[in-house]
Amino acid sequence: MKKHKIIFWITTTTIFLFEGLMPLGTLLFAPEYVNAGTKPLGYPDYFAYALILCKIVGATALMVPRLPEKLREWAYAGLSFNLLFAAYSHIMVDKNISYILMPVVVGMVLFTSYTYNQKIHLRKT
Repeated sequence: MKKHKIIFWITTTTIFLFEGLMPLGTLLFAPEYVNAGTKPLGYPDYFAYALILCKIVGATALMVPRLPEKLREWAYAGLSFNLLFAAYSHIMVDKNISYILMPVVVGMVLFTSYTYNQKIHLRKT
């Protein structure tokens, strides 16, 4: 059980850093780069701001231990869709393997966090 919690917190903290703090940092300290990842894919500027907000909220929801499990499930789903569509967009538009692999790798970390969250949650019930 302790091993499950350690793996959960390491992976969840990693997701929080990549999907929560990094976009927030960009928004606050380097706003000229807010749409650096979405503009080349053809998305409008306002999409980047909405995406950043959703990533921050979703990643934060994973870090709050006492949130209802249903809310955490929605956060996992939203972050998963974000990463799936990021990889798909790169496959369809620029076909750059490093841009495709980044959301795939972060997605695997997110999946590991989800799996261990389930293991911890199922043990409690």
